[in-house]
Amino acid sequence: MLDLGASPGSWTLYAAERVGPTGRVLGIDLEASEVALPAHAEIRALDAFEADPESLGGPFDLVISDMAPKTSGQRHADQYRSYELVMRALELAKAVLAPGGAFVAKIFQGAEFEDARDALRAVFDKVRIIRPEATRDESYEVFLVGLGFRPSI
Repeated sequence: MLDLGASPGSWTLYAAERVGPTGRVLGIDLEASEVALPAHAEIRALDAFEADPESLGGPFDLVISDMAPKTSGQRHADQYRSYELVMRALELAKAVLAPGGAFVAKIFQGAEFEDARDALRAVFDKVRIIRPEATRDESYEVFLVGLGFRPSI
């Protein structure tokens, strides 16, 4: 599994427990993480926009992105930056996902939301929108989920 926006490391640690010692979990984040991880998991301090897919390894069965922009208080600007992060996460996923793999990305709903969903529909068999029950009513944060990755040939 590839975890984008991994710090502080809770999703990386959870994934490492789920895949067990025969699996592999790689997290990347702008900030280093101090969480203690098992030997089959690591978090690298790395900007997703500078990450070379070749250096990440793969293929991965799952790519998750919990990346979020530093919010500015300008809703539309924050939504657009969130969209840019999702599109970068999808670009990386298309390079490292195994056929049939899955993708999950946090996004702030805004004007570009439909474009992001359409981009997932182009490469996944099924696309879902998930709004966790714990999300505050005033939040515009949801998760896009792509299942059944279809790599381009």
